[in-house]
Amino acid sequence: MSHYIHKLIEEGEHQMLDFKFEISDSKKIARSLVAFANTDGGRLLIGVKDNGVISGIRSEEEKHMIQAASEMYCNPIVKYQAKEWVVNGKTVLEIIVPQSKNKHKAPDHNNLYKVYIRVKDQNIVADSILLKIWKNQNNKQSVKVTFTESEMFLLKYLNENKFITLKDFVNNAKINKKEAERILVNFTVINLIKVEITDKEVFFSLYEDDDE
Repeated sequence: MSHYIHKLIEEGEHQMLDFKFEISDSKKIARSLVAFANTDGGRLLIGVKDNGVISGIRSEEEKHMIQAASEMYCNPIVKYQAKEWVVNGKTVLEIIVPQSKNKHKAPDHNNLYKVYIRVKDQNIVADSILLKIWKNQNNKQSVKVTFTESEMFLLKYLNENKFITLKDFVNNAKINKKEAERILVNFTVINLIKVEITDKEVFFSLYEDDDE
């Protein structure tokens, strides 16, 4: 079954796949587990270099470090499935992380617990507006939207432009950040607009009927 691992490696690193040469820091690997769980789920291949070369895991200790990452440094715990594959005499550890309904946190470089998400092949910290969107999406109370001048400005702007950022909305509508966030969050929750995330910024565009 080594062809399975080779096929994954051929895909290269992306939003749902990450290569790790070795596990030497449980806190760092916790950020990867959390990012996958918070986004679309994904796989970690341990014992594979960034360039796709199979090096194999170095010791059984790496398995314990992954378990420690999940149980000690993911809040709440991130569940995962581990599989071992022997490829050309070297053991590759596949860690399968399902998408989670919860929002998980892991410690950053200053040991402050943050919500991480996966964007392309990077783990990044979710900003405040994303956290508010997630919180409201999980809130079963209905969202009440009023169409004031600011709301109408947003819709008009997005009809004339492809997207808008929070900063652009604040500056162009001449409203404060709190009010801009409230409108963007509410419009996102009711699927009037959609949020898109890159490794550099978060922006919003109109939600089309054919969007999945």
